[in-house]
Amino acid sequence: MATIAERQAAPLTEPAPTTGARPKSSYWPFVVPAVAVVGSVIVFPWAFTVWMSLQEWTVGGARRFTGMSNYMRLVSDERFLTSVGHTLVYTFLAVVLPLIFGTFAALIFNSRLPFRGVLRGVFVMPMMATPVAVALVWTMMFHPQLGVLNYLLSLIGIGPQAWVFNPSTVIPSLVLVETWQWTPLVMLIVLGGLAAIPIEPYESAAIDGANVLQRFRYITLPMIAPFLMVAVIIRTIDALKSFDIIYAITQGGPGTASETINLYLYSVAFAYYDVGYGSAIAVVFFALVIALSLLMLHLRQRTKWIDIQG
Repeated sequence: MATIAERQAAPLTEPAPTTGARPKSSYWPFVVPAVAVVGSVIVFPWAFTVWMSLQEWTVGGARRFTGMSNYMRLVSDERFLTSVGHTLVYTFLAVVLPLIFGTFAALIFNSRLPFRGVLRGVFVMPMMATPVAVALVWTMMFHPQLGVLNYLLSLIGIGPQAWVFNPSTVIPSLVLVETWQWTPLVMLIVLGGLAAIPIEPYESAAIDGANVLQRFRYITLPMIAPFLMVAVIIRTIDALKSFDIIYAITQGGPGTASETINLYLYSVAFAYYDVGYGSAIAVVFFALVIALSLLMLHLRQRTKWIDIQG
């Protein structure tokens, strides 16, 4: 009988060799379908659009490679340059106004209002409507003779307005529709930020005698700044590519007073059938969207939470 010391000194037995090696796992069966979908749905269409922008190509006509001539044509195209200006003005107003009204609405609905849950549900209803349905309703409201907006103005002694039928007021009128529909989205985002703010800074500010405006300026606004930047990014991208509301209400009119880049691109490609020039507009518009998006994301990265107690 072996002693305990001998048994402890004995080497451990080798495990029995397996009959077959375990196959090495691979992630390629999961990656290849995703890469194929992204390539066919996103990469190929844009690569084909860039290729078409280098051609002189109209529907039904011969295709001829012209290089950068379509892009050079954009520089001297006054209608395109005007549409860029309309797009920037429309985007700026459609971002700033919902941001202001949405923040104000969030502050109201964050307070202890009676039936605030029901009121929140009513307030977000415009956001759930389809843009074309919203455009049709507002088209009737903008009517110079039969519209309800001019009737409401007449009750306070203001004369009828031309709204979308006047080149000087068409873009502000369209921004009014955009603001009405998307202010609830900003309100929901800001409400999330307000819910994340602790109560202690407000209690300390009340003890120090800070008023409502001071508490908003030095506590609320710095703490919800990251949420405001998220709202700005979402609204900027959405307003830049806005098409359905503008087309359904004005179709870029009167004349070209409300024609944005999207509408001009639609006219060139699907009304004039100039596919090559329309592709060049699409590439430039895509570059504009990417540039503004990167700028917004950069500003979002620079927006940090502020330590009030520090």
